[in-house]
Amino acid sequence: MLTPTLETSPDFCPRDFTNMIDFTNAEFLKLAEMSPEDGLKLVEPMLIDGETVFASFRTVRDRVVFTNKRVIAVNVQGITGKKKDYTSLAYSKIQAFSVETAAVFDLDTEMTLWFAGLGTVKFQFIAFFDITKFNKLIGAYIL
Repeated sequence: MLTPTLETSPDFCPRDFTNMIDFTNAEFLKLAEMSPEDGLKLVEPMLIDGETVFASFRTVRDRVVFTNKRVIAVNVQGITGKKKDYTSLAYSKIQAFSVETAAVFDLDTEMTLWFAGLGTVKFQFIAFFDITKFNKLIGAYIL
């Protein structure tokens, strides 16, 4: 399961997150890039007019799709994987974001998004992912 982390403020009122991404588990599954077309096939029925996919990522089972309006996390559930939970995180709710580049001994990269009323969602990408280029892309939609 995709496992971004969640940090909340004292006045945070949690909803029932049991069927969506596990926002409280600190373990990460690293995201590997896949084609935007593959991500589009996965989420196309739920896209609104004018919404386009510009990046897609996968773990062993789960997927994360970035559109020009939101992040869509797909949590694949059950033994067969036919049951899926789709979580939409709107860019309009992002208050800040940061990226962490790779280093000599730590080749993985990270992106953290701060959502109003939800908290922090952190994504970790596999080695050699160009996070600086992705930072520019995501910034164009968030800022």
